Amino acid sequence: RQMIVEGAVGMVEMALSKLNEHDIVHLDEERKAAMVSNLMVVLCGNKDAQPIVNSGSLY
Repeated sequence: RQMIVEGAVGMVEMALSKLNEHDIVHLDEERKAAMVSNLMVVLCGNKDAQPIVNSGSLY
């Protein structure tokens, strides 16, 4: 489990770094935290992710 979490943290760090490096998207700290949380749940979870479509603005 520790290896899974360490790998997931590395992937999240890489994703944030690449998004910033390539100027793909600008995230404030709150949205960055939400993205990190969602990625960690998906990467460390023992079930398949279920997509959710938001019909309105979250912010």
